[in-house]
Amino acid sequence: MQIPENKYQVVIIGGGPIGIACALEAKKKGISYIILEKGCLVNSLYHYPTNMTFFSTSEKLELDNIPFISNNPKPTKREALEYYRRIATSNKINIHLFEKVTSVKTKADHTHIVQTTKGEYITENVVVATGFYDIPNNLGIPGEKLPKVSHYYNDPHYYSTQKTVVVGASNSAVDAALEIYRKGGDVTMIVRNPEIGERVKYWVRPDIINRIKEGSIKAYFNASLKEIRENEVVLQTAEDEEILENDFVLLMTGYRPNFGFLQDIGIKLSNDGRKIPEYNEDTMETNIAGIFLAGVICGGVETHKWFIENSRVHAKMIMQQLDKRQKTIVNN
Repeated sequence: MQIPENKYQVVIIGGGPIGIACALEAKKKGISYIILEKGCLVNSLYHYPTNMTFFSTSEKLELDNIPFISNNPKPTKREALEYYRRIATSNKINIHLFEKVTSVKTKADHTHIVQTTKGEYITENVVVATGFYDIPNNLGIPGEKLPKVSHYYNDPHYYSTQKTVVVGASNSAVDAALEIYRKGGDVTMIVRNPEIGERVKYWVRPDIINRIKEGSIKAYFNASLKEIRENEVVLQTAEDEEILENDFVLLMTGYRPNFGFLQDIGIKLSNDGRKIPEYNEDTMETNIAGIFLAGVICGGVETHKWFIENSRVHAKMIMQQLDKRQKTIVNN
C-alpha cells in the first residue's frame, strides 16, 4: 500500500538546531519525518544580532558529531548559520520552510492532524521544538508601541550618533550597549537590578562594567522605564522620576515560548508561574500520547535552562522511544 505524501511517522515543528537534530536521529532509525518551519532555516538564529558571538564553544553546538569548525573559540552567528545550513543540505533533510503550523488536533485513534498555512499532515507523532524567540516580554507601559521602540537588536550602525536607551542587563542588552557605544551612539542602560547580570558572558561583563564606571555608557540601576514618548523617556529611579532626551529604545527584556500554542494542542502547563509543560523526563513525551517536546520549550518561562548544548540529547531520547514502539508493533 502506498503511503500518502502527507503522512509521516513524526512531524517536527521547528527548523532550529534541535529540530534538525531530531530529523537526523529519525533518519538514522528509518523513521519517516518532516520538519515544518514557519520562517527560514534556523529562523531564530537568523534573527540574532549581526555580530553575535555564542557563549558556547563550537563543539558544544555540534549535531550528531558533525564537526563545527570555527575561526575562534566562540563561534559567530554567521558561522552557525553556515554550519546548520550545510548539515541540512548535505543530509537532504526533509524540511518545508515558510510553512507555519496553525493547529495540531488529536483524533480518537491517537493520530494527529497537523494543519499549516499550506496544507495538512497526518502523523502518529509530533515533536514541538519551537524555541522561544518570537514573543517578546512586553513592559506594558505607555509608548511601548511607538516606531522608535524595538524588542530586537540587529546592527549598531543604525543607532550611530543617536540617543539610545537599552533596557535590561542580560547578554543581549550588554552586547547592544557596547556595540552601539563603539559605533558612536549615546547609550543609556536602564537596569532593574543593582548590577549587571551574573549570567552575562564572562569575557564581556568586565568590559561593560568598566565602560559604565568611566562614564562612556550611562547606567541607571534599581530603575525602570515608566513611559516612552516621541522625543524622550520617563524612568523611575529609587529616588525620583527622571526625563531623558531620547531617539530610540531597545527593550532587551527577554522572550517567551508560545504558551497559547501548547495549550491549544492540549499540553498542560504548571500553574506556579513558571508555565513548565508537562512531559516525561525520560522520553520527552507530554501528557498527550505521541506528542513530544524538545529544546528550550521544555523550560517554560525559564528560557535560560535549556539551550542547544544541553538539549541536543532530547532528539536521541525521542527517536529511541519512537523506534522502540515501532519495533514492538512489528514484533507483535
